[in-house]
Amino acid sequence: MTGVRVTVADVYGSAPREPGATMVVLPDTTIGSVGGGALEHRAIATAREMLAEGEAEREMRLPLGPTLQQCCGGYVVLHLHRTENTRVDDYPMRHDLTVYGAGHVGRATVAALSPLPFRVLWVDDRPDAVPAELPPHVAFRSTDPRSVAGNAAAGSLHAIMTHDHGLDLDLCTMLLPRPDLPYVGLIGSASKLARFRSQLAARGIAAADIGRLICPIGVAGIHGKQPPVIAASLAAEVMLVVSRLAMGTPTRSLREARR
Repeated sequence: MTGVRVTVADVYGSAPREPGATMVVLPDTTIGSVGGGALEHRAIATAREMLAEGEAEREMRLPLGPTLQQCCGGYVVLHLHRTENTRVDDYPMRHDLTVYGAGHVGRATVAALSPLPFRVLWVDDRPDAVPAELPPHVAFRSTDPRSVAGNAAAGSLHAIMTHDHGLDLDLCTMLLPRPDLPYVGLIGSASKLARFRSQLAARGIAAADIGRLICPIGVAGIHGKQPPVIAASLAAEVMLVVSRLAMGTPTRSLREARR
């Protein structure tokens, strides 16, 4: 189907979306967003005008305040062109994140992460844990999670929530000594954290590496043990991590990053 791809080509000052944000306008629907409000309404109307008239390409230069009465006050340049490719991915860069465990919290976590800028590897070796279908940008591996942890890519994030505390401990033992992994989170309570710290020390893991373990997972101050609540809190936490990385801010301890 032919549509018009609308791309934020440039931004001066404050604007609803960043350069590269994309939307595809079809005769009766839209895919993606360039920021909503009057800016997007004007872009959709122009794109449909192009579709009706067979126009191939157009540029729009819009001062948001004077022209559209939007409070952002910036200036946006939109590039519009006809296309047969209606696929839109808001995230040209995705971060690798491994979720260990396909229980209730694991399933809720994967669902929460799928719309965000992550490429999720979901791991569980139980035959009955294999999901019937996967959300976008999620791959499932039915294998020993230890084999995945042993081959973790530099820069990847890791969320541990398996059905077995012994397996959790093995995964922490493998991942925490890797300073190139910016996030190792473990589902559990303060008492589980204390026990794991003692067991990790007994296994010879350095205190500085043990200090990198995030447990309980999730943003401090969000309460609730329901799987969707835990998942939302974890999603916010890993977004904080990747945002700090993008800004070049050292994460150090995530507890410190939350201040």
